[in-house]
Amino acid sequence: MPTMSRRTLLRSAAVAGAAVTVPSVLTACSSDSGGGDVSNAGKEQAPWPAYRPAKGAQPDLQPTDAGVQAGYTSYPADLPTAVSRTPGDGSTVKVMSVTFGTPPKGSAENQYWRAVEKALGVKIEYTVIPQGDYQKKMATVMAGDPDSLPDIINVFSGFVLPREAQFVQRRAEDLTPFLSGEAVTDYPNLANIPTQAWQDMGRVAGRLYGIPLERPLPGSTLWLNQEMFQDAGMKEGWTAEDFAAVAKAATGGKKYALGASTGSRFGDGVHAAAHRAPTGWAMDKNGTFRSAYLDERYKASVAFRAQLRKSGYYHPDATSMSTPDLQTLWLNGTVGSMQNGFGAYSVLYPDSEGLLTPAPSQPYAVDGTPGGVVGARRSFGYTILKKAKKERIQMLLRLLDYLAAPFGTKEYELVHYGVEGTHFTRGKDGSPQTTKLGEVENITNLPFRYLAEAPQVLFVPGRPEAVRALHAWQQKVVPVAIRNAAYGLKSNTEMSHGATLDTMMTDAITAVIAGRAPMSDLDDAVKKWRSRGGDKLAEEFAKEHAANA
Repeated sequence: MPTMSRRTLLRSAAVAGAAVTVPSVLTACSSDSGGGDVSNAGKEQAPWPAYRPAKGAQPDLQPTDAGVQAGYTSYPADLPTAVSRTPGDGSTVKVMSVTFGTPPKGSAENQYWRAVEKALGVKIEYTVIPQGDYQKKMATVMAGDPDSLPDIINVFSGFVLPREAQFVQRRAEDLTPFLSGEAVTDYPNLANIPTQAWQDMGRVAGRLYGIPLERPLPGSTLWLNQEMFQDAGMKEGWTAEDFAAVAKAATGGKKYALGASTGSRFGDGVHAAAHRAPTGWAMDKNGTFRSAYLDERYKASVAFRAQLRKSGYYHPDATSMSTPDLQTLWLNGTVGSMQNGFGAYSVLYPDSEGLLTPAPSQPYAVDGTPGGVVGARRSFGYTILKKAKKERIQMLLRLLDYLAAPFGTKEYELVHYGVEGTHFTRGKDGSPQTTKLGEVENITNLPFRYLAEAPQVLFVPGRPEAVRALHAWQQKVVPVAIRNAAYGLKSNTEMSHGATLDTMMTDAITAVIAGRAPMSDLDDAVKKWRSRGGDKLAEEFAKEHAANA
């Protein structure tokens, strides 16, 4: 029977981080990186970059304007070139990003690293930060000497970094002259990034400072062991009562229907959306912002999870389990489900080969109302550039334009799969098949994808049936996706106190679901949250939205 390596688990975690990360407080942020007004209210707004779709391989399954992704059931046979010349100037470029993989071998020993360097035409000095160290490292970088900043920095959206926008405003290059409006067309692959991704990244004081890492509309998803749930009676169009009954049937002995990891609030996003609660913030027709915490549907979702936990359907270590450990239990059949980002499919399908069949869950209905799904921030994070001369900035943007080449191009294949014959071979259908070296030297362990990346598509090498199933699922759930109305909006209160507020609520919600506190404690926590900044957040988001309208 196939076994699961630590590499496999960390590779799976690479697409999950933003869905399950616990925000926390950074204390090592210098006064020099904060204090500025980063709001957009009252400031002239730079036009969003013009969207110019790149010409690429025609998909087998068509995308929709609403958010269903393009699907490829087979790998394109002919790969065009997306970049006409080597973008670099032979200089050394220092880059830094988060990673969910294992530390890569150095460039001298890493053929993948050297191949990408050669294609880019620069020497890359890459600082790779494991997810668990990201906040601490970013605190050091933000407080440090501005002259020592890397040339290219990935700002990961999985954490709330205090005074993040102030740091960006002070230390990063203002990219407005290079990317705003038609200016972006100098970098055709960056112009291929949809407007929604730029909007969800947001402006800082009316200006553009970053390049977003586009992500699909479906966000946090309940990934099921399809066989386990089908055997337990899962059916189309199920209700909350059906869900509980299936969870009961799938739980027994040392197996549990539901898994959760530290900070996920027992699958918060999935269950809140099924109850049709706001995903973070909702906005009414008058422009007033209202937090999910004030919505009775959200409170009902907490009570529902608390009952599932009390009934024993969650794994007992749900409040202390790491994401990799949870995925171990999911792959070996100990737990039947876990909340993860939708993009996790790209590794969940190959990693579970011969073990189980992954399936994204349909939302259950509550009191006769069909459930919703989490509408994700369309930007997984964004990339900023150290201040430099115009020619240097233009060269760095050319590098990012290369990394953002679309699926079905030679550039995309190199960056995502490595060198043919070294890191991958061709399957019978022509799709890349990873070699043993490719399992070590790859885009997960050396994550160029977190510097810039093309809009994502649905593709699983050698698994056309998986692509069809995912595309069909998206067609059903995209119409009921619930987006956070605050995506892309800047708030001075969020920058200064957001991490503390989020941690306070995560602790309170987790305690209630875990049975350590009564539901009344949730009401008390919400009152405290409002008085310590929650109401101020609502006011600032409303002003920001009006400025961006």
